[in-house]
This record gives sequence, C-alpha cells and structure tokens, in this order.
Amino acid sequence: MADAGLFIGWGEVVRGREDRALDVFNETLELYGHMQADGRIESFEVALLNPHGGELQGFVMLRGSEAQIDAVNRDEDFQRVMTKGSLVVDDLGIIPAAINDGLARAMAIYQAEVAVVA
Repeated sequence: MADAGLFIGWGEVVRGREDRALDVFNETLELYGHMQADGRIESFEVALLNPHGGELQGFVMLRGSEAQIDAVNRDEDFQRVMTKGSLVVDDLGIIPAAINDGLARAMAIYQAEVAVVA
C-alpha cells in the first residue's frame, strides 16, 4: 500500500495558451500512466474542480512508496512536464504528502513535538 503521495495542483490556464495546456495535460497523464504501468508509482488520481472562487482548479495525486515518490521528483520526464505545465497554468504546486502508513508516522512525529511544547 502506498505510504507517500505527490499532490500536484494548478490554477487557471494562462489566457491564450488553452490549446497548449490541453496538450501538456494529456502528455502529463500519459506519463503518469506509463509510470504506473512500469511500477514507478502505485496509482494516480485526477480531479478537475468546479468553479468555486478559489485559485485551485484541479489536481493530481500520485501514490507510491516513499522511494517511488522521491524518484518521481528526480525523474527528468516528470521535471520536463512540470516545467511545461508551469508555462501554461498559474499557481502550479508540487507538494509531497503523507498518506496511509506515512500519515501515521507523520502524526506520531507531530504528537511527540506537541508534547514538547505543551
């Protein structure tokens, strides 16, 4: 079971770059599909958000082991599509996430530190 994630969120598409944004989106999803098929990640989920007045328009959550997620961050193809993405959307964010067993470890660290300051 995956214990680490990579949350990749984005804002509005840059005006005038809508067609390029679609191409980059499809290229990125293709890369994630290959990563999953090759065992480089366990899974991924894509969400497009309804208009809500906020900046976040959609996100992808990649799931895998800590080693898999660390390797994704260093993968040149991943870095390339993230660079392409940053040129066609506003507010691109790439954020490591603790999930499942990783969440339990992160909460244990947090609880231990709360006990120190309490």
